[in-house]
Amino acid sequence: MTYSLIAKDSDGRIGLIVASKFFACGAVVPFVNGKVAVASQAFCNPVWGTEGRARMTAGETASVVLPDLVERDEGRAIRQAHMMDADGNFAAHTGADCVDWAGHLVRADHSVAGNMLAGPEVIEATSDAYSTNADLPFADRLIAAMKAGEAAGGDKRGRQAAGLVIHRGQAHPWLDLRADDHADPLGELARLLDVANERYVHFAKGMPTEERFSGYPTREGIDRDIATADAERRAKGLASRSHAVEFDV
Repeated sequence: MTYSLIAKDSDGRIGLIVASKFFACGAVVPFVNGKVAVASQAFCNPVWGTEGRARMTAGETASVVLPDLVERDEGRAIRQAHMMDADGNFAAHTGADCVDWAGHLVRADHSVAGNMLAGPEVIEATSDAYSTNADLPFADRLIAAMKAGEAAGGDKRGRQAAGLVIHRGQAHPWLDLRADDHADPLGELARLLDVANERYVHFAKGMPTEERFSGYPTREGIDRDIATADAERRAKGLASRSHAVEFDV
């Protein structure tokens, strides 16, 4: 039902992006924190995600955790998952009864897996595009990779939903975007990312972390950065892509 990409950027950010002809796949597939990531898909077993994430966060490797999950699950033949442990190592499983085409590939800095796809070219194009777009900002790079997979055929049933989660070393996400029911879900993720870059990513700079419990509890610098981003956008002749409605208060 799905294809997804897990990657770790050179600065330590962890990202997971997924697309599918399945409602709200962005709520079902990703299990990520500041250290590890799991994508549980096909006939998704969410416990693979929650348990896998917890065990790898505690120090177990993907090469130990995933085979154990597979062995214990009587539904292993219809499951698909790939994961990245705290050392950046990947593991993947595609059950023998996942609907064709189904498969996965693992590279040094990312993994891709999918089922119900047009063919192996989907995950190959996704991987190639991620590798060749290292000059893009991380979130844009993830979306560009998935769009390449979509252009290669994507989910053979069509399009409906997509999700993007990025963590920056914290248990809580830095960015979590979803298009749950949309004719062009990856295009909608790209729009939402543009909107996030207008205000949200600047606000997020002041959010608390485990290391800085109070964060930056003033707006010092935030309003300036938002104004700068707005001026740069306007100088390029670009309108806001937000659908927000504002009221006079």
